[in-house]
Amino acid sequence: MAQHGLLIDYEFCTGCHACEMACKVEKGLGEGEWGIKLAQIGPWKLDGDAWEWDYVPLPTQRCDLCAERVAAGKVPACVHHCQSLAMEFGPVDELAKKAVKPRMALFTVW
Repeated sequence: MAQHGLLIDYEFCTGCHACEMACKVEKGLGEGEWGIKLAQIGPWKLDGDAWEWDYVPLPTQRCDLCAERVAAGKVPACVHHCQSLAMEFGPVDELAKKAVKPRMALFTVW
């Protein structure tokens, strides 16, 4: 079986926190525990009226890419609930081919 991963396109993440909440519910995590944690970068002023303000979902060490869900033929909870469709789950070799933009990151778990 191919190793699976999580491809996140930060260009489209809106910072809604749906991935965090879905993970918390799926894994039964308590306050201060995270399987995926949304980081806010910015805001800070660039040139003129332009601002930099990004949201970056980061899988933590608790993330196992929802191994139980995947074994049942489902995608990880964070991917299923991502409202902006900024996350994709699949074989690492396939996802790596899709990671062509500068604001994309591919995560795996061992």
